[in-house]
Amino acid sequence: MRVGILALSVMAILLGAPVGQDAAIAGPTLTPRAVTASADPATFTDEATRQTEARIGLDKRKRRDVQRRLTRLGFDTKVNGRFDEKTRAVILRWQATRDYPATGFLNAAQHQALLTESASSAQASVSDKASEARPARRRGNARHHRNAGGPIAVIGGVVGGVVGGVFGRR
Repeated sequence: MRVGILALSVMAILLGAPVGQDAAIAGPTLTPRAVTASADPATFTDEATRQTEARIGLDKRKRRDVQRRLTRLGFDTKVNGRFDEKTRAVILRWQATRDYPATGFLNAAQHQALLTESASSAQASVSDKASEARPARRRGNARHHRNAGGPIAVIGGVVGGVVGGVFGRR
């Protein structure tokens, strides 16, 4: 993952592409994410009903999983495996913020979108926690070799410094 981030950073620097601050922010949000931009348009027009939800086959364990994922995304609900009024209201709010028809029920495409969105949010959260847990390195013991390696080394040093600064490592 770090290699991919480094490659994107290098491309952005070399091509002069603007890099927004929002690209580094991850976590619970109530705004639609870019993840939905590439989704099938039918996902946003197919209305979910009690019957479409029944076809997904959500047993108690899977309902708890849906409730946990909604909570992880910032839509707090009680994790009890029952889709009561409060859970239906949370599903409805999640649908409304993602531009789905707000019914309080899920269809297969919405269920898959919820699984995908919460998985990407959880991955971002795990990587944020891992970077916070790293101890800071001391800077005093580092030896610097100037003019060693030519212009390629300078570019590598600049890119490494930028990427290291983003992740709190120097």
